[in-house]
Amino acid sequence: MRILFLDLDSTSPDHLGCYGYHRNTSPNIDKIAAEGVRFTNYYTSDAPCAPSRTALMSGQFGIRNGLVGHGGTAGDMKLEGEKRELMGRLTSAGSLPSYLNMVGNLNTVLISPFAQRHSTFHFYAGFNEIINTGKHGHESAEHVTPVALDWIARNAQKEDWFLYINYWDPHTPYRVPLEYGNPFENDPLPEWLTEEVLERHKQKVGPHCVHELNINYMNKTFDNQTHSGYPRQPGEIQDMDGLRKMIDGYDCGIRYMDEHLGRLFAALERQGVMDDLIIIITADHGENMGQLGIYGEHATADQGTCRLPMIIRWPGMKQGIVDDGLHLHLDLAPTLAEMTGGPVIPQWDGVSYASVLKNGASCGREFAVLSQCAHVAQRSVRFGDWMYIRTYHDGFHLFDKEMLYNLAEDPQEQHNVAAINKEVCMKAVYYLTEWHDEMMRRAGDDRDPLWTVMKEGGPYHAKGYLKGYVKRLEETGRGQYAEELIQKHPQEFPENMKAAMFMLQKQIMQKMKG
Repeated sequence: MRILFLDLDSTSPDHLGCYGYHRNTSPNIDKIAAEGVRFTNYYTSDAPCAPSRTALMSGQFGIRNGLVGHGGTAGDMKLEGEKRELMGRLTSAGSLPSYLNMVGNLNTVLISPFAQRHSTFHFYAGFNEIINTGKHGHESAEHVTPVALDWIARNAQKEDWFLYINYWDPHTPYRVPLEYGNPFENDPLPEWLTEEVLERHKQKVGPHCVHELNINYMNKTFDNQTHSGYPRQPGEIQDMDGLRKMIDGYDCGIRYMDEHLGRLFAALERQGVMDDLIIIITADHGENMGQLGIYGEHATADQGTCRLPMIIRWPGMKQGIVDDGLHLHLDLAPTLAEMTGGPVIPQWDGVSYASVLKNGASCGREFAVLSQCAHVAQRSVRFGDWMYIRTYHDGFHLFDKEMLYNLAEDPQEQHNVAAINKEVCMKAVYYLTEWHDEMMRRAGDDRDPLWTVMKEGGPYHAKGYLKGYVKRLEETGRGQYAEELIQKHPQEFPENMKAAMFMLQKQIMQKMKG
């Protein structure tokens, strides 16, 4: 058995041809999709990068494995404590590559810099061979493909391997070489991205809104600066030309990556292994390209960030079909276990969808809970046509506490209909509570890492940024939003809280004297 696993960072299914996109971004991916199963309602349980890949590899929701953020205590998995064995939970067949290696007898190989990028070295657990492409996730496809082609030339004809390859080109900043050109310069934008929509988005605030697409790590603020090394990456979107630059930059990243995938497929064809090769194409998360008014970021627990492409071509199984069942990324481990005839690890939270691959029998979850604690603190429930989002920390976007979107009517999440659908919201909260109770029972402790994030000052990519952002809002004529953010996040301004307490005490003393 040979398995090629392609992890395409920040790739949204909305921007792939096989998912209905009008631009020809993905001809090589589309070809594989036509030969296998394409899943339309596939989600990461925990976003963004590190939480997603940790959930995938561990087979557990972030609330159980502990890693839900990019910093602080929740930037690491929970310690196993006194029950830890010699090899630990991940190398004793608990992680996906460990399982494939120890139970499936596959040689497991990783081509990725990801563990170094986020110091998530548990990501290596179970891989026999690890090749770090060395640029901390700033790789372009031309840095990854030669490494992969070299491995293929030396090893493709061997039996029983699992090759995991990580591409980064759709991730900001957009890095496709300028000499590649722009194959989409004459193609229209997505129909829903109109001038009217852009004008609405100009009224929004927060990181990666149209006014502040970038982060300045030096002074801890969000800004509209550009970088000469990334000429495709805009700093802000002022008009439809700016919007085009944003969308074209993203789509060029996908097309450039897709052409490099074509080189891999051609090399595997030359090696004579394509006919029986299992190919899995997916991502760690999608990308908001206008959803919730956010561009070029994976910052929320919503449809734009959490919905993934998932394409599985399994020779001898179903070909050219589409599955609309609701699945999570962490469902892959039990699915591979069933497909290969191996046991299911009790610690996994996933549910197998092998029946789809074997005989096209649709299956899936009744609902799925999605989490994001790196840019915001949110938990969402995906069920039926609905996406319900509960916000605990808005990451300075001024999100409502409750948001509800009918994805059948509003797939781009532009109209929050929570206020007029209270019964739907109540159903979502019931699902969320049931899930939370079960996860805390299975976790065996009282630590919900979302609340650890909140206790430690909020999401990593927002913590400490508000003062600088308030200053920028005031300097750019948006002071009304600055005032609203200060009122909503008083803990970010302890001096204001101290002054308010002093005034309150003074008023109390005056009343007592009176």
